[in-house]
Amino acid sequence: MLETIKKTADAIKSRVNFTPEVGIILGTGLGGLVKEIETEHAIPYEEIENFPVSTVEGHSGKLIFGKLGGKNVVAMQGRFHFYEGYSMQELVFPVRVMKFLGVKTMIVSNASGGVNPDFEIGDIMLISDHINLFPTNPLMGQNINELGPRFPDMSEAYDKKLLARVEQIASDNDISVQKGVYVGLSGPCLETPAEYGYVRAIGGDTVGMSTVPEVIAARHMGIPCFAVSIITDLGVPGKIVEVTHEDVQRVAEAAEPNMTTLVKGLISSL
Repeated sequence: MLETIKKTADAIKSRVNFTPEVGIILGTGLGGLVKEIETEHAIPYEEIENFPVSTVEGHSGKLIFGKLGGKNVVAMQGRFHFYEGYSMQELVFPVRVMKFLGVKTMIVSNASGGVNPDFEIGDIMLISDHINLFPTNPLMGQNINELGPRFPDMSEAYDKKLLARVEQIASDNDISVQKGVYVGLSGPCLETPAEYGYVRAIGGDTVGMSTVPEVIAARHMGIPCFAVSIITDLGVPGKIVEVTHEDVQRVAEAAEPNMTTLVKGLISSL
């Protein structure tokens, strides 16, 4: 596995000759942030050896290298999900490759369902912590010591300093944000009302099908993480309605300009 990670990273380096400081993973309907990047290189996933290929609408499938907020970044325009049939190792492979490309900070975005009754559709939630309800973990199996320890500490999965910076950026720009706990489930079906109730009862504010594996892999390698979630539907009693993937994309795209302001501001401050 380690040799494959290094081989892929080396192949990318030989193509782009570019060292990114920040890695960005863009979720459903949030790929437009790429328009803000002064792109120097864009590589389709299918041209990257050993990379999975995204199969979900709204995930275009390119690795973008360029400048954002004055910093060198690499962005995944389109991510991979456990429900697509990938193993956890395949799912977090790009995150591990980013480490060997030079990434020192990870920024992750997603679209999710709000279960906190104070949330509304279109809200931006800064993730302060997560609960992993995926049926497995990307660190299962033999530990690769060169990546990180066998039992990584997760007491600060989401970096408190990065979180505080974004809260200040939001305040400075009059952007209203929520803060809370993200619960990661496998999907692909959206949750039943009883499942939404369960997620809320165990301490969740929002629920989604991504982010948790990538953050676990990044923290295993010692990379600080910041993550932001756009609330695209509600799992609150009395507010649960039938939702399509198109609905989720539409809400995410509408909230994207404010999310872009926050992410750009954070990167500029690093």
